[in-house]
Amino acid sequence: MVRARCIWVTAAALCAVAGASPGVAAAQGRPPSAAVPASADGAGALPPGWRLTGGGSAPRLEWRSDRPVPMGDARVEFRSGGRLLGVPRPGGDGRTFRLPLDTARRNGLDGLQAWSGGRRLDGPTTGAAPASPGSAVQPAPPSPLPANGVDPGRPGPYRTRTGEYTLKSVRLPGFAAPVEMRAVVVAPVGAHGERPLALFLHGRHYTCYRGKDITADWPCGTGYQQVPSYRGYLRDQRLLASQGYLTVSVSANGINGQDDESAEDGGAQARSSLIRLHLARWADWALHPATAPAIVRDAPRADLSRVLLVGHSRGGEGVNRAALDSLYPPPSDQDGYHGPVRWTVRGMVLVGPTVFGQNPVPDVPSTTILPGCDGDVSDLEGELYVDGTRAVSTGAALHSAVYVVGADHNFFNSEWTPGKSAAPSEDDFYDDPDRPDPVCGKRAATRLTADQQHRAGSVYVAAAARLFVAGDDRVRPLLDGSGRRAPSADPARVLGHAVGARRGGGFLPDGGVSVAGGRLCAAVDPSPAKTCLGDDAHGSSPHFVRWETDRESGRHAIALRWTRTGARTRVTARRPLSLSGAEDLALRLFVPPNSRGTRFDVTLTDTTGHRATLGRIRADGLPGSERTASYWGREFRVPLTAAARAGLDLLSVKSLELKAGSSSGRAWLVDAWGWRPGTPEARAAALPRVDLGRLTVAEGDSGTRTCHVPVRVSGHGSGQVRVHVLDPATGHGTERLVTVRPGGRDIDVPVEVKGDTRYGPDRSYDVLVKAVHGAVVGSYRGGVTVHDDDPAPTMKVTPIAARVTEGRSLTWRVSLSEPVDVDMSAVFGVTPPATGPELSTKDVSASWLRDVSGRSPDPERPLSEVTGLYLWIDIPPGHTGADITLPIVKDHLAEPEESVRFRQLDDRTGEPLPDGLAPAGSVVDAP
Repeated sequence: MVRARCIWVTAAALCAVAGASPGVAAAQGRPPSAAVPASADGAGALPPGWRLTGGGSAPRLEWRSDRPVPMGDARVEFRSGGRLLGVPRPGGDGRTFRLPLDTARRNGLDGLQAWSGGRRLDGPTTGAAPASPGSAVQPAPPSPLPANGVDPGRPGPYRTRTGEYTLKSVRLPGFAAPVEMRAVVVAPVGAHGERPLALFLHGRHYTCYRGKDITADWPCGTGYQQVPSYRGYLRDQRLLASQGYLTVSVSANGINGQDDESAEDGGAQARSSLIRLHLARWADWALHPATAPAIVRDAPRADLSRVLLVGHSRGGEGVNRAALDSLYPPPSDQDGYHGPVRWTVRGMVLVGPTVFGQNPVPDVPSTTILPGCDGDVSDLEGELYVDGTRAVSTGAALHSAVYVVGADHNFFNSEWTPGKSAAPSEDDFYDDPDRPDPVCGKRAATRLTADQQHRAGSVYVAAAARLFVAGDDRVRPLLDGSGRRAPSADPARVLGHAVGARRGGGFLPDGGVSVAGGRLCAAVDPSPAKTCLGDDAHGSSPHFVRWETDRESGRHAIALRWTRTGARTRVTARRPLSLSGAEDLALRLFVPPNSRGTRFDVTLTDTTGHRATLGRIRADGLPGSERTASYWGREFRVPLTAAARAGLDLLSVKSLELKAGSSSGRAWLVDAWGWRPGTPEARAAALPRVDLGRLTVAEGDSGTRTCHVPVRVSGHGSGQVRVHVLDPATGHGTERLVTVRPGGRDIDVPVEVKGDTRYGPDRSYDVLVKAVHGAVVGSYRGGVTVHDDDPAPTMKVTPIAARVTEGRSLTWRVSLSEPVDVDMSAVFGVTPPATGPELSTKDVSASWLRDVSGRSPDPERPLSEVTGLYLWIDIPPGHTGADITLPIVKDHLAEPEESVRFRQLDDRTGEPLPDGLAPAGSVVDAP
């Protein structure tokens, strides 16, 4: 169990996550469908599309998109002034997103933005909009690489058989509804003996459909069918089955329909549980074949000592967690599988994966497929399954990434592909017809068709299976940056790089180096002077993906900028490096997208001062646009033979030098390693595992207590992790490096909780943890949530001037029974009066009508027929009331008494509340 401690005290605790009390702020929101927010006090408005709602009982920040936001795997995030506010919950309309707020986070909601997968959703930003046709350069695909000697994309000798199984649904921790146990199996026919097993898991997608209607509900409503996402990898399965593999693709709609509200980690632990529940069944069926479903009985027996896991999008993060949980057991209260581990995961393929936790399992080999035109996980954060493994464990496992030029996110799954899917589907890379993207637009020379893309994906899944499971090192050059291609994947251009395996002696910017003639830059930092990729970048870099913090220690690269031929950048290691036994020096380096012909001479120096120029590299930029993550490091190798001829001591290398061969330019060095061929067996090290939990406590009416963030450290040995404590008032984090040991209390984050009797919001104190060296992390996010247990005050409306003559204003006072610590808001819509004439658009101030609804008074019509006419009232913390004012004009016309009537609305649905407030008034002619 994850431990949690609460200690009651009568004075302030010695330590707290945030020592300052939350400030008081009033914010103004947008009424439903209104063009301009109406305010009782004239306060300023939030940006278009944004509003604050639910102040009465549950304050929320709401954003409504002007077009549908497709359900995808990347999370929508709300940011303010560059800091992460949180992950909102999606509404049922596909456009609205709501984030619960506490008082602290309502302070200073400046610079509000909605982001997803590294792209901004609510407005233009650098890296989020395609280049204009007038300025765009039409990028060309990279030249084809030489063919590899072995092509894993060729079908094998076996025919295949396909069938499905459906088992009893399962319950997973934190999920209200059961999750299905359904899968499709493709098996080889005529294969003898036990066969390795490849398990596929799809990502987060719509769950239910009926005709053209598609939803994210779970379970599906009456008349709706489940979206068969699990059938989308049949092409991949058939290729592997023809080569002798058993394959199974499992359904996860029950997780997709619940993970945004039920899982703080985006559903990674739930997906891991589901994977391991299926593997456990396969282990049972291997021992007792007669109990297996028909398709499994008719297939060869599974060899569970040789398992490949393949995950797409959030399925990729689930696969990573399943591999981790198979080696280092998770806390039982967080896990949905509690049996023995009777399988061995030999490798993983992660297709366009999410990596919310940024804690890849270090000792299980992996290949990550990065789609160059991904419109969902568009920051290509899956690169961190490579970069994030450096120095965490022994480094024996190969972790590679292959960048597929012109591939989108969805088309690796045929059930997410228009023209092939049973349910409605789409190209996730949205292309503006008026501003087509030069790289990823439908007619761009670099864009792949759906068939070309899926074929390439199948080939590289098969390559990983052949390397990691079958141990055929002949396919390694397709995955590890050796610069070879599989002809069966043509015309796709697939580029690769890797860390681990037989690399050693690395120049790691994170490991302590000094730089001359260049700049040691930060991957994530709010300061433009420190960050690696500035605002002048045309696109983004997968290497510099942000986490939930605005600053991260231990993530660096080396930025080069020169203005003359022969400019030198020298990188000096803190301690001498050994490149003994290596054949080449492998560098991961990138230059700006679409650039050509950047050249560097590469030189090494040993501790005695001997120098050797190894050779020259030529770097071309990837095809890229403002909307792609094309600042990606290709792998370049130079032989070390010149070092041996020059008498360089490869056991004691001191520095690496890059000499520019062009008059000006820019480049970024990710890292450099000694490389030699081969793929050693990866054995999991005995490491401690860290899991954070979340403790929810009631605030109480008095006194002070100190609660501690739940932390569990299990496993063996000791290691280092970096702990980030997020300030609930500012969203900024503080961090510290902590050495952890199983059973220890090395990570101790106290939170001070003060009781009172005043109504306010819940408060969340959040903590993140990331592995650094000699440790692994499962549940990376936790904290303490303080639930406000005081009753909400009552709200009433009192007429101040409810019957007036023309030229005066109707006024009502909305008041609370007592002051509170949270904004209390209400929104009112106009309804026709019960009897008599209704006030019209000509009876109120024209400027007021435009400000409130964005509408003109012409043509004259009753106020209840004005689209977008709402009155919004906001009572700031510490106050007890505010006025609603309706300005009436004097028109000099003889008219009967006219009336207006308002009804309080549900701010989420816009429907009248049954017991809501109902201010009403009337106007008579002036004497």
